[in-house]
Amino acid sequence: MSGSAAPVLEVNGVGVSLAGRRILHDVRFRIEPGEFVGLIGSNGAGKTTLLRLILGLQAPTEGTVVFDGANLRHGVIGYLPQKVALDADLPLRARDVVALGLDGQRLGIPLPSKRRRALVDELLAAVGASEFADTRVGQLSGGQQQRVLIAHALISRPRLLLLDEPLANLDIRSAQEIVELLARVSRERGIAVLLSAHDLNPLLPVMDRIVYLADGHAVAGTTDEVVQSAVLTKLYGRQVDVLRVKGRVLVVAGDEHDHGHDE
Repeated sequence: MSGSAAPVLEVNGVGVSLAGRRILHDVRFRIEPGEFVGLIGSNGAGKTTLLRLILGLQAPTEGTVVFDGANLRHGVIGYLPQKVALDADLPLRARDVVALGLDGQRLGIPLPSKRRRALVDELLAAVGASEFADTRVGQLSGGQQQRVLIAHALISRPRLLLLDEPLANLDIRSAQEIVELLARVSRERGIAVLLSAHDLNPLLPVMDRIVYLADGHAVAGTTDEVVQSAVLTKLYGRQVDVLRVKGRVLVVAGDEHDHGHDE
């Protein structure tokens, strides 16, 4: 959270329309170096579209995305997509998947080297995956696979790491471990993190700020600034109540419990 360095990412008044339908409208926020930001919203709120836009895979209809004070450049963002299917019979070890994060940036067959192996081992250790480095990824648990995929995304030394619903298919314990891991790696390596989720509760202990999406509109700020009834009522365009129960936040929009409820 830097006061003088340029933001890692600035999203300035971005709008996206697809097939005549407005997906995002006037979205504005910034991410500072080393900051952990939660991108919160229900399914269909526009989270994945926003991540695609940041990655340069989707052009904005209006507004701009600026990286490090300049136009967005490839190779400076690590990305973990929402659904990564790792077949049980995939003949790749965990270390091989991590190494692909290096190999994918180069043409031809990479030559083995001590430096390359050391870098893979360093990232495996950073995400707590050393003990299963030589296990086939298809034999790993969901939480273990997420650790390997995070190491894969980090090995190119990005300034910004984007994660699309990385907690979606994990049990509560595994989700907590992944969130703590990401917060630690972010802090130790100075990497900004933007993590999308439909439930803000697992992120509460580590989030510096939150970007809350509803119906293509967004509000950004600290959790205390954003997650309050008046702010979310304005965002949703209907009455929203925010309840805090035993350290959890429940967002109740109309007759539906949204984003903060226990599944």
